[in-house]
Amino acid sequence: MRFATYKYDGRTYAGVTIDHRYYSFGDLLGDGAPETVLDFLQQYENKPLPDFLSIISGKCVPAIPEEAVKLCAPIPDPFRSVFCVGKNYADHAQEAVRTGLVASKGPVIPEIPLFFAKYVSVATGDQDVISLHSHITKKVDYEVELGVVIGKTIKCVKPEQVPDAVFGYTIVNDVTARDAQTAYGQFFFGKSFDGFCPMGPVIVTKDELPSPGNLNVSCRVNGETRQFSNTSRLVFDIPRLVSELSQGITLCPGDIIATGTPGGIGHAMDPPVYFKKGDKVECEVEGIGVLTNTFE
Repeated sequence: MRFATYKYDGRTYAGVTIDHRYYSFGDLLGDGAPETVLDFLQQYENKPLPDFLSIISGKCVPAIPEEAVKLCAPIPDPFRSVFCVGKNYADHAQEAVRTGLVASKGPVIPEIPLFFAKYVSVATGDQDVISLHSHITKKVDYEVELGVVIGKTIKCVKPEQVPDAVFGYTIVNDVTARDAQTAYGQFFFGKSFDGFCPMGPVIVTKDELPSPGNLNVSCRVNGETRQFSNTSRLVFDIPRLVSELSQGITLCPGDIIATGTPGGIGHAMDPPVYFKKGDKVECEVEGIGVLTNTFE
C-alpha cells in the first residue's frame, strides 16, 4: 500500500493511492478518520491496517485522478528531526574524507553508525521548488537516501525485532550546504536550511518492499546520473541502525531515519559542481518511485 499527502481543489488530504488514483482517509474510514498520515500511524500503531482494497470495492469511495493532485511530503510536519546516518556507504565515506567534509583522523569506514539530526520544520514535497539560500551558501548539494518510517513505539529492540517496528519506506534527499557544513564544523546547520528535506513522493508499506536491503538507489541532476548504488552496500543495515538508535532513544510512529547516501555527490566531482538556479534533481529508489525538485 502507498500512503500520501496531497492537495486537491485548494485543500490538503491524506490517504492512500492505488492505480494512480487517490483516496482520502475521510472518505475511506468515515467519522473519526485520521487527518494526516502521522495521525494514521499513531492511531493504528497496535491495530491491523484497514483493508483499503475491500473498502474501495465494497462502497462508492470518491477517487481523485493522479493528474488532479499536487503531492506534498507524505509526512509534511515531522514531529521531530529526521535521524540521519553519515558515511554509511563505503564510497561516500571515502569521498567525504578525501574532500574534507569529515575529519580524516580515525577509520575512513565507520566502526559504529555516525548518527546526526536534520531539523525539518516542513518537509518539501515532490515537484516543489527549493530555495538556494544564496545569501548564505554557494555550495548546495544533493544526497539521495532510503528513508525508513517507524510504525511502532520501540525501546532497546534487537536487530531481529526491527522489521516488526517498521511501517514502510520513502525517499529522502538530504540537501546540504557544503560550505556551511564545513565552516561550522558540524552537520546540523548546513543540512537544516528551510526546504532542505525533500521527501516522498509516497510511503510504501513494508509488505510491498520485502527486501529493503537490496534496492537500487540513484540521483540524477538535469538528467545526468550522479549517484547509483544499492542498499546492499550499506555499511550498517536497517536492523542495525534502528536497533542501535533505540538503545538510547525511544522511537515512535512517524519517526524517519535517512539511511545514508552513496558516493557521487557534487562536492566530490572534479571540479566540484553545485546546484544553480533552474537545476532539476531526481532521486529514485527502486519500488518507491522518483522524488523530483527544482532549485531557485
